[in-house]
Amino acid sequence: MTVIKQVKIIQEGKVVAATVVTKGKWIQQVLINDETGLSDSHQGDVVDGGNQLLIPGMIDVHIHGAHNFDMMDGTVESIQAVSRACAETGCTSFLVTSVSSSLEALLKMIEQTKKVVGKEEGAKIAGIHLEGPYLNVEKKGMQNPAYLRHPNLAEMAAIFEVAEGLIKMVTIAPELPGGIELIEWLKAKDVVVAIAHSNATYEEAQVAFSKGASHITHCFNAMPGIHHRAPGLVTAALEDDDVSVQAIVDGVHLHPGIVRLLHKIKGADKMVLTTDALQAMGVGDGDYLFGGHQVTVKEGVARLQDGTLASSTVTMNRSLQLSTSFGIPLEDGIQMAAKTPAMILGKAEVGQIKEGLIADLVLIDESFNVNKTWIDGRLYC
Repeated sequence: MTVIKQVKIIQEGKVVAATVVTKGKWIQQVLINDETGLSDSHQGDVVDGGNQLLIPGMIDVHIHGAHNFDMMDGTVESIQAVSRACAETGCTSFLVTSVSSSLEALLKMIEQTKKVVGKEEGAKIAGIHLEGPYLNVEKKGMQNPAYLRHPNLAEMAAIFEVAEGLIKMVTIAPELPGGIELIEWLKAKDVVVAIAHSNATYEEAQVAFSKGASHITHCFNAMPGIHHRAPGLVTAALEDDDVSVQAIVDGVHLHPGIVRLLHKIKGADKMVLTTDALQAMGVGDGDYLFGGHQVTVKEGVARLQDGTLASSTVTMNRSLQLSTSFGIPLEDGIQMAAKTPAMILGKAEVGQIKEGLIADLVLIDESFNVNKTWIDGRLYC
């Protein structure tokens, strides 16, 4: 049992003083403003939060690497390195995310991920996010065109067989031949079907949503912008109340005004903070090999040689900090980083500080530095 006292939490839009009691992996009590509800039976560790903010563990649905490790390396070590990096930056669950590759390389990454699940050294693996390879070369971004191909149900079925239920999200371009059939197939398997690296028209996007696509990967990036006579994918997503969107809030991928616009239209329950980080996260400037490309990180911004943005180096705690600096209410930023991705992934047992839920918790200071992270009730750092 652990008693985390003298912390602040967000409750009903207000910052309130609280004491949070955990037992095993569960949150047992959330006491507001006083500790009179604590009984003598509460024996165990006592942590003084120093009046800092306690938030639910954040969930990154789109991350490729960290600390010089790319999870497409096909090693257990690379996946564990990302698990640790996530925990250190306030993220307690994540989706191991691929880039477009050969089938052999993808299957190798999946096999290594299976070895790590349940044995994570830091943040928990919530599943796998396949970003590709069924993407549109016209909007490839940093995706390697050598590996982009049209949807193939037989190939996807073989991938799913190896993954043994781990695939939770798949990003595709629905306008490609076979795209709608794949969406229907994935939807039947209860997978979150996301759209990006796509040149879909407004009408094509509407069809995709009607068939089961429900999420937009790194909204506004690697897709057409909004035009008043060709509204495109983004407009279709913004006006569909059932579609959620990812936002890379790093001060580079999206202008602050666009972040505010997404929040105003979608609200905190349909907007997700994500990093899309590559192996430079937590390392710094330099040259990297990512997705088969030479990538240069300068002043924290990752680009291909032609200037194309190539993922990001932001962490979840910094994304939360930037969101609030852009004018997003802190309560909503926390929801977009924790509860909303949990709901999208069907993991209602995490993402909130509530009695009876799993004790994935993060203690942050006023500068959004992570001081402590609990995963399944265990103190990680």
